[in-house]
Amino acid sequence: MSAPGKTIGHDGLANAPLRGVLLMVATVAAFSAQDASLKWLSAGFGFWQIMFFGRSLAVPLALALASRSGGLRQIKTRRPWAHALRATLMIVTMLCFVYALKHLPIADTIAIGFAAPLFMTTLSVFFLKEKVGPRRWAAVLIGFGGVTVILQPSGAGFGWAALSALSSALTYALLFIASRKLTATESGPCLIFWNSFAMLVCAGIGMMWDFRIPQGIDIWVFVATAVFGALGQLLMTEAFRYGEVSLLAPIEYSALIWATLFGWLLWNELPSFTVVAGAAIIIASSAYILHRETRVKKVKAVPSLPVAGAGPIDT
Repeated sequence: MSAPGKTIGHDGLANAPLRGVLLMVATVAAFSAQDASLKWLSAGFGFWQIMFFGRSLAVPLALALASRSGGLRQIKTRRPWAHALRATLMIVTMLCFVYALKHLPIADTIAIGFAAPLFMTTLSVFFLKEKVGPRRWAAVLIGFGGVTVILQPSGAGFGWAALSALSSALTYALLFIASRKLTATESGPCLIFWNSFAMLVCAGIGMMWDFRIPQGIDIWVFVATAVFGALGQLLMTEAFRYGEVSLLAPIEYSALIWATLFGWLLWNELPSFTVVAGAAIIIASSAYILHRETRVKKVKAVPSLPVAGAGPIDT
């Protein structure tokens, strides 16, 4: 018998909205703490060293998730080149993101990154052959107007760091689309394992030429980066086990609150009015796009079996 307020769907996933929301709030907090750790480390350590230790717990996590959901066969794949492409997109995304974190306030970087869903909607037309109606196109245009507000029409806020943050949002959108294609045949643990394994191999090679032994507090920040990254992935997996995407996705925008808090506490940074205003425009337009996509899916919904191996993706 299921607990009060919790039902089990035909796909085997539990429907407990409150638990899903709380887990998603914790997910965003964990990933935001990891972002703050990345910014801290970017001031004194190379990208590859940061990525290597940041991903060090992801492979054991993937193996643990696989053992819980059917054994190590969950990480077996017949699409190695697709995983290689996805890993490449992840590396480029993180490279741009860490560069932006190093040179911009953390809240600014996160706010610009909110453009990712706008890129996803646009790119889905070309790569996934999805149909986007005039209302959603209007929302996309308004959202990119919000990006312009953050970057400032005068160009005063535009530079290599801002361009890097925007590039990170674009490659993240491509990463999401690649992941969506892979979920048709690959399990969640499989996606996490191969993506993280590829990152560890590349980072392990790359950091040999730029390795610094961490001292003092930096040791604990490296530990925090790995722990918060793995914890965020685990919490996200559990969140989507109990709540629907349409309910949980908007909670990701609470990252701006955490970014502002970490920026103020650690670097005495506060987002400018233009950043807050632009982020509000992007969030409103993205929320509308999500609302429209959810309505369209409900109208088109027909009874079907769940997609094999589908589940929360590792980002």
